[in-house]
Amino acid sequence: MSDPRILLRRQLRQARRALTPREQRAASERLLRQLAHHPLFRRSRHIAFYLANDGEIDPAPLLERAARAGKRIYLPVLHPLGHDRLLFLRHRPGDRLIPNRYGIPEPALRGGRRAPPWRLDLVCLPLVAFDARGNRLGMGGGFYDRTFARAPRARALRPRLVGLAHHFQQVASLPAEPWDIPLDAIATDATLLTFRHGT
Repeated sequence: MSDPRILLRRQLRQARRALTPREQRAASERLLRQLAHHPLFRRSRHIAFYLANDGEIDPAPLLERAARAGKRIYLPVLHPLGHDRLLFLRHRPGDRLIPNRYGIPEPALRGGRRAPPWRLDLVCLPLVAFDARGNRLGMGGGFYDRTFARAPRARALRPRLVGLAHHFQQVASLPAEPWDIPLDAIATDATLLTFRHGT
C-alpha cells in the first residue's frame, strides 16, 4: 500500500507550482501583512528565513522588512558532512549565494558567520501541508526536525518555529509523527495560527 503522504505531497507541490508569478507575489505580500506586526516578528532580533523554491510561499518581502528594521537575517545551509541537518549563516540582501546539492541557493559556508540554532529568536520554515492543530508535512528530508531535535524543552530557551505556507496547503488532518518538532505558529497568506505546547 502506498503512503498517502506521498500522494498528498505530490498534489500540493503541484498546486503551488501552478501559481503564476503574479499570484505568488500577491501571496507573499499578504503573508507579510500577517506577520509583520505580530509580536513573534516584532520582538525577534535574529531571524532565519528560507529562499523560496518549488512554489513555496516566498518570505522575501518579510526578509526585506526585517533587514530594513535592523534585524539580523540568517539562511539555512545544508550541513557539509551529510548529517541531514542545517547550519544557519548570517545573510545580508545582495550577499553572494551558491546552489546546494538540490540546486537551492544558500550562503557560502567558507567565510560565513554561523549562528547556533539556539541563538536564533525566530525560524521561518516552509511547509508542504499542515492542519489546524499544527501538525505538518514537509518535503520528507527531516532537516529541520533533526536540527532542532535537541532543543531545550523550555520555550524561553529555544527559537520560535513558524511554518509558512499558502492557505490552500491546509488539510483536514495530518498524523503527528514522534520525531516532528512542534511549531509555535503557522502563517499563510490568509491567516496566522498559534499553538501552545507547554513550557
